Amino acid sequence: MKIHFHDPRTDPVPGGWPEFFESARLHPVWDYEVMGLDAWIARNPPVLVTVTDGAAIVAALSVLVCRPRLRHRFAPTPGHRLLRPFWAEVCQPWLSGHPGVVFAPGFPAGERRAVLREFERSLRPRLGPGLLGLLYRALGEDLARDLRGRGRLVKLVDTVAVLDNHFGSEDEWIASLAKSRRGGLRRQRRRLAADPDIVVKGGPGREDLDSAEVAALLRAHRERHGALALDTRTMPTAAFLHRFLRRPDVHTLTYTGADGRLLAVNTLLDHPDSPVKQHWGTLPVTEGGRQGLLFDSYIHAMRYATRRGVRELTAGRGLPELKATLGFRARPVYSAAVPRPVLGR
Repeated sequence: MKIHFHDPRTDPVPGGWPEFFESARLHPVWDYEVMGLDAWIARNPPVLVTVTDGAAIVAALSVLVCRPRLRHRFAPTPGHRLLRPFWAEVCQPWLSGHPGVVFAPGFPAGERRAVLREFERSLRPRLGPGLLGLLYRALGEDLARDLRGRGRLVKLVDTVAVLDNHFGSEDEWIASLAKSRRGGLRRQRRRLAADPDIVVKGGPGREDLDSAEVAALLRAHRERHGALALDTRTMPTAAFLHRFLRRPDVHTLTYTGADGRLLAVNTLLDHPDSPVKQHWGTLPVTEGGRQGLLFDSYIHAMRYATRRGVRELTAGRGLPELKATLGFRARPVYSAAVPRPVLGR
């Protein structure tokens, strides 16, 4: 097997990547063009690493090259080797609760450990002497087991909200919830339907959105609620969203006031098995926002999920207690830290 590094800002699409993307049933954020758009404006740009067996890709990793937060705001020049201390992270930055490593369908589980160790050995000569180590984020229990070993730290750090979809409609889902929650959802749905001062619109490939307004709303929402600990992502910019929201596999739900002001926005990543309720941003009530829009966004997400007949809906790592009242279970999420001396061992 061979390890290949691809900078999506400058390198062409890897051979066999479209076929791997399709067969591995990857989410839209794994699209090579999307990774390139993100990389150009990211403080810690993603690199796509592919593992091939002959001509076929058998595994892929999204790797962020991370510098201390206060040193640089944007990415280094493509191909530049960092001499100052830095670390690498295997993560998919815009897919909360999902790992940054994927294997081809049918790849033997017993061989994953060897592939990951070979990838780790390739990092040191590729990235340079400043590499301090590697952090794997958002791992499931199976991958966490593959990464255990002497000198490594594997730890349960969080959970991701997952709703198992066995419902025939959004009403069937609402009926399964506790009395207080289902009553609140039904009232919210009626209230919005009867409110002439709010326009609710959703769908894929939206070309009617002001991406700068969306970016500002998402940024303000995150600043109010605080970033995740050691968050190495960069906020999505207007330039990124201008292209991203127009994709046919990205659904955007918006709530707009009578004056045309954007009150709330939610993106949902299409997927045949496990769509992801992704970015959410809303104005606070004190600034003209409306109560209950977050709950209504879950009604729309479940309407989509039940009509598509998908296996599950995931909704990130925040607000686990609230999501539990909506029928979501908590799936464990692990991190694995690998210091430089034990990379590949």
